[in-house]
Amino acid sequence: MSDGEDKDSKTEEPTEKKLRDAEEKGNVPSSHEASLFTSMLAFYLYLVFFVPDGIKRLGETLKDIVERPEQWRLNTAADMVSLGLHLSKEIGAFLLPAAILFIVFGLGQSFAQNLPQFVLDRIMPKASRISPVGGFTRIYSVDGLVNFGKSLFKVVIVAIIMVVVLKNDYYRLLNSLITDPHSIMTTGYEILKKMVTVVLFSTGILAVADYFWANHRWHTQQKMTKQEVKDEYKQSQGDPVVKARQRSIARDRARRRMMDGVPRATLVITNPTHYAIALRYVKEESDAPIIVAKGQDLIALRIREIAKENGIPIFEDPPLARSMFAQVSVDSVIPSVFYKAVAELIHKVYAARQNKRRVN
Repeated sequence: MSDGEDKDSKTEEPTEKKLRDAEEKGNVPSSHEASLFTSMLAFYLYLVFFVPDGIKRLGETLKDIVERPEQWRLNTAADMVSLGLHLSKEIGAFLLPAAILFIVFGLGQSFAQNLPQFVLDRIMPKASRISPVGGFTRIYSVDGLVNFGKSLFKVVIVAIIMVVVLKNDYYRLLNSLITDPHSIMTTGYEILKKMVTVVLFSTGILAVADYFWANHRWHTQQKMTKQEVKDEYKQSQGDPVVKARQRSIARDRARRRMMDGVPRATLVITNPTHYAIALRYVKEESDAPIIVAKGQDLIALRIREIAKENGIPIFEDPPLARSMFAQVSVDSVIPSVFYKAVAELIHKVYAARQNKRRVN
């Protein structure tokens, strides 16, 4: 079956087990544009809340080095190391908030989409990942076209928005070059904030659209064929043919155990041909008679045959046989409503036994 035909045949909604198995294998929906958006958000927060003070402190440090060179002698290698460590410390303090923001926002967006899990199958080498045919298929697939569209949006649309928003700032920047040098930094900082704002707004829209697309695409890929649904049902519930066979075997075993109890019966009540009820009553065992076997048609015939073979009295009482067959299960004590009728039959059995002993 071709891939196209296989996709067309996947018309059934994925089951909970299908989705759970996919998640356990690390196959979960994830928006790559969300990571770009959170990165830009982290950079924007860094730019607004940390860059102004950070540049000011770093500028003062550089100014101190330039204006007071006597305190930073460079006569030996140790002096060079000391100056390098001092600059590294200041630059590190300037960049540390950015690193923390990028890490926190990156992990946050990842955890918000899916909880982390270690899946060995995701890092196992596969030939399909380096196959030229597989790569070509991925590039020109639906996902490849969507990724191309997202890249085109980021390059073209964002560039157009950037030009429209920053059209007037371009002349401001040129004017700052020929006026106060200090205004270059201020103007450049404001323009950079606007640029980041435009990118942040654009990537935010793209991230929302990509999130819903990723979930829709993932759900579509998890759809199942009718045969897959049947196979999963068989795995979870068991093969209906096998289960029917197991039930048949269980009924046969229960029937054989029931037939084994007929020779221990005290009497048998029949319909006379459609029903047969075998009862056992021993005063030392129970207070009331117990049904040890019951059956209909062929089973009733077999009960009567076993009763005759073992000399068990058989009584024909159609109303009583039908009622007991419908109301009492095997190995159960008969209800009190049947006490009188059954007691009369048991009395006949005991009376017949006593007469037999007298004759003997």
